[in-house]
Amino acid sequence: MTPPKDFNDRMLSLGLARVSEAAAHASARLIGRGDEKAADQAAVNAMREQLNMLDIKGVVVIGEGERDEAPMLYIGEEVGTGEGPEVDIALDPLEGTTLTAKDMPNALTVIAMAPRGTLLHAPDVYMEKLAIGPGYAKDVVSLEMSPAERVRALAKARGVQDTDITVCILERPRHEDLIAEVRSTGAAIRLITDGDVAGVIHCAEAELTGIDMYMGSGGAPEGVLAASALKCMGGQMWGKLLFRNDDEKGRAYKAGITDLDRIYSRDELVTADVIFAATGVTNGSIVAGVKREPGFLQTETILMRSKTGSVRRMIYRNPIK
Repeated sequence: MTPPKDFNDRMLSLGLARVSEAAAHASARLIGRGDEKAADQAAVNAMREQLNMLDIKGVVVIGEGERDEAPMLYIGEEVGTGEGPEVDIALDPLEGTTLTAKDMPNALTVIAMAPRGTLLHAPDVYMEKLAIGPGYAKDVVSLEMSPAERVRALAKARGVQDTDITVCILERPRHEDLIAEVRSTGAAIRLITDGDVAGVIHCAEAELTGIDMYMGSGGAPEGVLAASALKCMGGQMWGKLLFRNDDEKGRAYKAGITDLDRIYSRDELVTADVIFAATGVTNGSIVAGVKREPGFLQTETILMRSKTGSVRRMIYRNPIK
């Protein structure tokens, strides 16, 4: 099926921002309360309510699990009024539930939308990810390279020393060898505790964030969301699904994936134009968190369209009812 050239993304983009804003507002009251599930559920409920107001025939392809795990926004759930364009939706109602519960930086509400059949239906497994920002030749780095080779190749492409490269990596025991090898080159590492969608986005604004490259494994669904953002902002990304057992391989087959060793480029993870919105819940390096003022809540949202390459930063000040 050839996706439509225009899925009304210009008109739908503001509605998408409202969806992510509503989820951030709903979870704000649970910042620092130590209850990850309650914060996530509040975001889910608000996101679903706003999605169902949009004039779309939407299907959640990246969501909160399978149908039997409802009331989460489950994979395969239909959303919208049932009128308007057919679209795929990828979402993480609260990326950083632990960050929210502990009032730590970079908790976001995240959502992306594209024409039907154009977002990879990534199963809930791990994905090895590699990302860099815009301005580089195609495939200057690759997943086939060792971590040290990637650092050296990117430094050469930038015309700098290996020690001038900074890599963002999710701090996990599984990444100990990766971290050691990157440090052996003299490159710096910015470790993050959660939120690898934000970690990948950092690469697209290296001059502001100081992050040149993202490496490591994390959730495959978050990989599709991150690729959606990079498609809007510019940059390159690659992902390869990782399977720990036959059950996880079964999830891939169920999602229609038959080549389990395939390496996906950014434009294979997201094959058509996409719109992306993320709203800050806690303060972070991409957007500010929810700010309480007398009688108001204020949020910051980043809203992007790949068709035009536009990136908007929106401040929303809403009365507390």
